[in-house]
Amino acid sequence: MRGSRLVAVGHYQPAKVLTNADLAELVDTSDEWISSRVGIRTRHVAGADEPVDELAAHAGAKALAAAGLTPADIDLVLVATSTAIDRSPNTAARVAARLGMASPAVLDLNVVCAGFTHALATADSLVRTGTARRALVIGADKMTAVTDWTDRSTCVLVGDGAGAAVVEASEEALIGPVLWGSVPEMGHAVRIEGTPAVFAQEGQSVYRWATTQLPPIARQVCERAGLTPEDLAAVVLHQANLRIIEPVARKIGAVNAVIARDVVESGNTSAASIPMALSKLVERGEITTGDPVLLFGFGGNLSYAGQVVRCP
Repeated sequence: MRGSRLVAVGHYQPAKVLTNADLAELVDTSDEWISSRVGIRTRHVAGADEPVDELAAHAGAKALAAAGLTPADIDLVLVATSTAIDRSPNTAARVAARLGMASPAVLDLNVVCAGFTHALATADSLVRTGTARRALVIGADKMTAVTDWTDRSTCVLVGDGAGAAVVEASEEALIGPVLWGSVPEMGHAVRIEGTPAVFAQEGQSVYRWATTQLPPIARQVCERAGLTPEDLAAVVLHQANLRIIEPVARKIGAVNAVIARDVVESGNTSAASIPMALSKLVERGEITTGDPVLLFGFGGNLSYAGQVVRCP
């Protein structure tokens, strides 16, 4: 068994920005109401002509460029998304086509908000066993396409975007062991279902579960990596809303860590939120090569997955 590592990351967001004031013209809400309840101020919105695979391909191209690699260097594309409209070709295949890849394996994963950390764990396993040589792992979602814009409890939350990471083999295990699971009997608490599909959730149930059940699991993720929460340089949780991120981060006990708060400017972008927030921390120089970072996704299916990675 070999180890694996993150080589580089990248992210992409559509140009259009929707502010809280803009939302107040669509639904009965206000900047104060949104900011005080979920901490979000702006979100990016993809147009009708910007499908999920386009967002994903932009992020993937940036990660490849940051790694100094070409599409030909990738033999596995993993895309975590829950908002792709078509079943086939899958999103990963369309990303590979957009990037001009030759013959990679192409897999989509749908674990909603925990999708990226599930996909990263899958890539880590495949690279460590030699099944794949180098993987492009992407979280991408177009949540605004599955949103009821008359429901102020959900429409104020969502945004669109994508984040990507390149994973390759290394002598050391620089992507820590994953800890993952779910609460299947409570899967109804977060839903994207129906025809057409619409996002809905039971906000209070999700809040109670996240703030009470997830901190001890996140601490176990650190233990599996041989670290304490105090050792972490950064904590990148799924960017659900600030009222969840801040108490969960506090209860984890990562007192020396930078806490990602990209939700403030990006909203809840589901599977895109973790790689996008991580990429921004790297881009701004808030974390540096080798820093231990906790990635922890949670949400739809009431599923969760986390691992400690070393910053590329």
